[in-house]
Parts: sequence; structure tokens; C-alpha cells
Amino acid sequence: MSNARQAIKAARDASGPAAPASLIEAESLLNRAEDNLQKRAYKQARRDAIAARGKAAEALSSTRTVDDRNGAS
Repeated sequence: MSNARQAIKAARDASGPAAPASLIEAESLLNRAEDNLQKRAYKQARRDAIAARGKAAEALSSTRTVDDRNGAS
């Protein structure tokens, strides 16, 4: 879960105010993972956390692609 949180933070910091849909989805998945953890549904919590990390990585990648196209560094 910590990896997902860190990935979401990195994507959020890189995206600024205009968050890509994949970042919003990552945050939703992380919230669901945390809910599942509280319910002791560990397997589903792990799946959701891994999915959240993946979506956050996708959001970060898309943010960097847009920055590259716009000439930002």
C-alpha cells in the first residue's frame, strides 16, 4: 500500500491541478484497498493496491508525455 501511496503522490505532484483520469482512478482504487484492509479482505486489498500503483504509474507516464510534447522539463 505504501508503494501505491508514493506512486500516487508522485503522479499528483507531477500533474498539477489537472489530474488525468488514471490518477483519479488510482486514488479510488487506493481508497477501496484501504477499506478492504479494514474489513480484513487482505487478498482484495492487495489486488486493489497493486492496481492503484499501476494506474498511478500510468498517470505519471501520461503527465511526462504531455510535458515532453510541450517542451517542459
